[in-house]
Amino acid sequence: MRQATLDIIENIKKIKKDGDLSIFKRLLSKKYGFPLLLNSDILREYFLLLKEDKIEKEWLKKYHNFFLSLLKKRSVRTLSGIAPVAVLTKPYPCPGECAYCPKRTDVPVSYLPNEPAVMRALRLDFNPYLQTIFRLRALENNGHEPNKIELIVIGGTWSYLPEKYKYWYILNCFKAVNDYQKIKEKILITKSEKIIKFNEFSKNIYSNKISLVDLKKYLYKEQAKNEKSKYNIIGITLETRPDYIDDKELWQMRELGCTRVEIGVQAIDDDILKLNKRGHDVAKIIETTKKLKQFGFKVTYHFMPALPGSNPKKDVEMYKEIYNSEDFQPDQIKFYPTTVVKDSLLYKWWRQGKYKPYSDKELEKIIIDCKKNTPIYTRIIRLIRDIPGESIEAGNKITNLRQVMKDKGIKCNCIRCREIKDGLINKKNINLNILKYRASAGDEYFISFDSKDKKSLYGFCRLRIDKDNKIFPAIIRELHVYGQLVPVGGSKKVQHSGLGKKLMITAEKIAKNSGVKSMAVISGVGVRSYYRKLGYKLKDTYMVKKIF
Repeated sequence: MRQATLDIIENIKKIKKDGDLSIFKRLLSKKYGFPLLLNSDILREYFLLLKEDKIEKEWLKKYHNFFLSLLKKRSVRTLSGIAPVAVLTKPYPCPGECAYCPKRTDVPVSYLPNEPAVMRALRLDFNPYLQTIFRLRALENNGHEPNKIELIVIGGTWSYLPEKYKYWYILNCFKAVNDYQKIKEKILITKSEKIIKFNEFSKNIYSNKISLVDLKKYLYKEQAKNEKSKYNIIGITLETRPDYIDDKELWQMRELGCTRVEIGVQAIDDDILKLNKRGHDVAKIIETTKKLKQFGFKVTYHFMPALPGSNPKKDVEMYKEIYNSEDFQPDQIKFYPTTVVKDSLLYKWWRQGKYKPYSDKELEKIIIDCKKNTPIYTRIIRLIRDIPGESIEAGNKITNLRQVMKDKGIKCNCIRCREIKDGLINKKNINLNILKYRASAGDEYFISFDSKDKKSLYGFCRLRIDKDNKIFPAIIRELHVYGQLVPVGGSKKVQHSGLGKKLMITAEKIAKNSGVKSMAVISGVGVRSYYRKLGYKLKDTYMVKKIF
């Protein structure tokens, strides 16, 4: 493997693109007898060579970045400017009785043991510290630079978990990110997942050796460290149910560092919700959406076409209503087409002939119609949940719906379809645009830098003005500059080109003209220093600045 890596280094001038690398790898596999030469294996050997100082400095200066980008696997993971790190909580009882959810005792409710993220969590006994460490290792082994991390905590209803467990869990994630710089050299060169021992916080939470008060102290300490760490948690996503949100829960989420909340909406029809045993009505969705926005959270809806009681026409009508009515207006949306899996009530209904799933053509048409009705300030995160085909008894089994849509030439104006990804800014082809819309009794401003034809999005800011909100009459709920993830001090592409600062200045002017005297930002822990440079100060987990 070492000689194969050295051969690639020696011939780097002849390798212009990924296709050339693939051809060269096949030649090397044949030459050295490898059944398959993996990029991650080459990178692991490359890191060893770097550690041993066996690569010439002149070569590193010319080719290091190109070499890493060439070997980068699934570059789309960091093209949005952040590195997503998904971790799964341990199995706990769920307060819901949803008809479509599989109910097993070995994994969290609604999850299956053969889903990729679940398989990783099971291998590591659901330990948050180890899950975080090894997701970072996987990203770096595949050529990514996960300096800006969005921690995505999955596992069902976060708000229903024991309070002590929640603080322990997030504490361990922060500690893992802070520790990673010290231990990464050791773990980047091994395939073992047993190399790291549990740290003192990763012991059984029911040992009662660490009190809730102490857990909070440790958490604040690790958060303070993360502000200055090389690897920053710039956002935390938690998922929960609409009927388990109140002010106390939202303040606790902020204390943990949460910036985005995903809620299982599924449908905005009371009859459909009741039939599927959701346990809440549409009014609760509306109320929760408003509360989340008042606190500044970025809001993600889970939307489920093909639920029992619905039909293709109804699904499209509900989706249109989500964006026609100011009661909803989520910032992001995930499509989770209904699938029939064992260990669910829906599986029984299907076996009894009481439920008939949509055909692939029906589902494709629904998604096409929905994408056409998606406003430019919304990001469609997913078109399908990552459920292995062998676990699906009935319903959609197409795993690449997004690619199918693209191949058919389906146009979409959502953020994901327009973000610049790894492109460069053409300063002669950039406009500042401001879109104002009503949502949850407030005025939302989507401030963006786009290409003149609006086909490419470079960056945006979400500003909310709600003068009746006494805590945050003006709050920035999201600031994002797109493009290849670039570490601070790295070569400039879209990020770090001054767009973020310009978006903030524009938002502050709008807020000031609206008559408010201060601006708040729902900042992730790892980017607080950025807002400090713009004159903001930490107050009650938010970054706040007087603007009068």
